[in-house]
Amino acid sequence: MTQTLDASSTGHSHQILCRYANQSPHLQVVRIANIPHWYFERVVFAHDCVFFAAVPGAILEVYSGEGMTTLRADSIPCDRLQMTASD
Repeated sequence: MTQTLDASSTGHSHQILCRYANQSPHLQVVRIANIPHWYFERVVFAHDCVFFAAVPGAILEVYSGEGMTTLRADSIPCDRLQMTASD
């Protein structure tokens, strides 16, 4: 799944293609909330991945848990998730 950003709404014209892989045995929720006027959130099933476009400076928050408890497991700068030509 790919989420694209409207460059005019974020004030950024440069976007990067990113990939996040859920390597845990649990469902995770990932989101980017630190970009003004834009919000990204997706459910990523166990051992699945999500592809998305982001702007430099975006931070992917990863929430993981079992049952009714969900905790923020990680915060990853999106430039670390940027895909390269070899991916």
